[in-house]
Amino acid sequence: MTSPINPQDIGKQKAGAAAAELIKEGMVIGLGTGSTAKRLIEALGERVKNGLHIVGAVPSSDETAAYAAQYNIPITNLDEHPELDIYIDGADEIDPQLRLIKGAGGALLREKIVATAAKRFVVIADPSKKVEQLGHKYPLPVEVVPLAVTPVKNRLARLGAQVAIRERNGQKFYTDSHNLVIDCTFPEGITDPTALDATIHSIPGVIETGLFINLAKQIIIGKPDGVEIYPQ
Repeated sequence: MTSPINPQDIGKQKAGAAAAELIKEGMVIGLGTGSTAKRLIEALGERVKNGLHIVGAVPSSDETAAYAAQYNIPITNLDEHPELDIYIDGADEIDPQLRLIKGAGGALLREKIVATAAKRFVVIADPSKKVEQLGHKYPLPVEVVPLAVTPVKNRLARLGAQVAIRERNGQKFYTDSHNLVIDCTFPEGITDPTALDATIHSIPGVIETGLFINLAKQIIIGKPDGVEIYPQ
């Protein structure tokens, strides 16, 4: 007996396929990190196999670089191509103002660097990622220099966050840039993402936050029966 297909997985696949159609001949693109971004890479790989030529793709993580290489997508970097035509990535939460929480996969710093290098940042997701207020479903990740992790953790706690240094398999998790991640849960959600982002950035030792504000230009929500795109 086969297990039923998860509607969330179908949504990710639909969103990834729709986003792959935005990539045109000769573009330089950015590729995000995570399960939804992998669906994009698979769809783009099929288009490359069928003759689409792109100049190159800048990956936002080592994991993405390796996965894209499996699909013969040419890899480049921001030294060779400091301005990208489009960056496509998933998100953990998306609010009505297109503000995002990202970084569940631990690539928030590189994701933000690549996103800000692109003329256009398109987010792909399934419906579960849409929220009325950020911070209720996913913790806010904060990337931190290892030397500063304890004082930064204490400062974040004084902002009202429940804080935890991210671990994987019982060990501290290090990003591709060799930093640590502190996950911050705000019990009442994040009421003012812009102010919170500025406050956290003012703490010495903080490298980046998972708040993506005024960056996303368009959202593609994949559903079993199609996609929802906004703004059109």
